[in-house]
Amino acid sequence: MPRVQEHPEHPEGGRKYGAYQIEIYRDGILHNRLPTVTCDSNKLEEQAKKFLGARSFNYVAGGAGERATMDANRLAFRQWKMIPRMLRPTTHRDLRVELFGQTFESPLLIAPVGVQTIFHPDKETGMAEMATQIGLPYILSTAASSSIEEVAKANGDGARWFQLYWPQDNEITKSLLHRAKSNGYKVLIVTLDTWALAWRPADLDNAYLPFASGIGDQIGFSDPVFRAKFAAKHDNKTPEDDISLASREWEADVFSGAAHTWEELELIKQAWDGPIVLKGIQHVEDAKKAVEMGIQGIVVSNHGGRQLDGAIGSLEVLPEIVEAVGDKLTVLFDSGVRTGVDVIKALCLGAKGVLIGR
Repeated sequence: MPRVQEHPEHPEGGRKYGAYQIEIYRDGILHNRLPTVTCDSNKLEEQAKKFLGARSFNYVAGGAGERATMDANRLAFRQWKMIPRMLRPTTHRDLRVELFGQTFESPLLIAPVGVQTIFHPDKETGMAEMATQIGLPYILSTAASSSIEEVAKANGDGARWFQLYWPQDNEITKSLLHRAKSNGYKVLIVTLDTWALAWRPADLDNAYLPFASGIGDQIGFSDPVFRAKFAAKHDNKTPEDDISLASREWEADVFSGAAHTWEELELIKQAWDGPIVLKGIQHVEDAKKAVEMGIQGIVVSNHGGRQLDGAIGSLEVLPEIVEAVGDKLTVLFDSGVRTGVDVIKALCLGAKGVLIGR
C-alpha cells in the first residue's frame, strides 16, 4: 500500500485528510474491514433508513411541503461546475480559516442539529466530543436533548458555539445566553426562520413532534429561569413532574408563532458580548440590514429546506449576498451540502465557512 508522505511545508498541526482514504483501503485489503458508514453520499439516506425508526428517519430526512426547497438546494449545486487547472502548486494544501478571531483547521463547522437522541444514544454530547477529536467547531442547538453544561463538558477544550431559537420571554433568553457564555461558547448563532414550525408532511403523517414528549427540550428544562417560572405557575412543580405540560410551555415560548423584529436584536447585543451571527438570511436587503445593526456574521441558509417550501436554493443567492456585504461581515453557508465538492463550490462563491448537518 502507498504510504502517506510527510511534507515539512504542511501547516503546523494540520491534518492530512487524504490519509483517511488510504486508511480505508488498508483496512479492507489487509484486515477485511469495510467502512461502517457508506462513502457514497447518495447512499447515506438509504443506509440511515435501515437503522433508524420511521419517525426518527422522517424527522431528519423530511422537509417542508413537497420538499421543493430541498430540491432547489441540490439543483443550485449541480448548476455550478468545476473547471480544474493543472500543474499548479497544490501539493501542500492549507485549509485553515480564521473566523471571529480564531483559527480553525478547516472551513467546516458542525451545524446545529436538534434532538440528536432520536438518532443515537450518544446524542449531542457524543457529537461534541467527536468534534473536538477532529478539530471542528461544534454548534449546539437550542432544541438539544443534552444541556448546555453537559455538551460543554463533553466538548472539553474544543471550539463550541451556541445556536439560539429565540424565546419570547426576555428573561429566559438572557438566562440561556448567560449559561452559554459561562460555559465557553464563543459565538452566538441566532436562527431567524423558525419562530414557528413549518408544514412537514413526513412528521405530520406520523403525528410526530419529539418536543411534545420532552425530547429536544433539555436546554429549556434545565434552565433555572424557566424552571422558576414553571414552578411559580404550577404549584412548585418541576418540568420532570409534568413533562407534557412543561413541553407545551417551552414550545409556546420558543416556537410561539410570533416573529421577532430587527429592533429586538438590541436585547441580544446587550446580553451577549461576543460575535453574533444571524442564521436564515436569503435576501440581500436582509444581509445589508444585518450590517446596519452591527452584526458580525450571517449564515446564508434556508434551514436545509425544512421551513419554507418553494424558497430559493441558498447557493443561488450566496454570490449576490457576498458581493453586497462580504467585506463588512463574515458570511457562512449551509443548506444542501452533501460532499466536499459542494463545500469547495460554496467557498469559491464567497462563503468563509460551511456548516454540515443532516
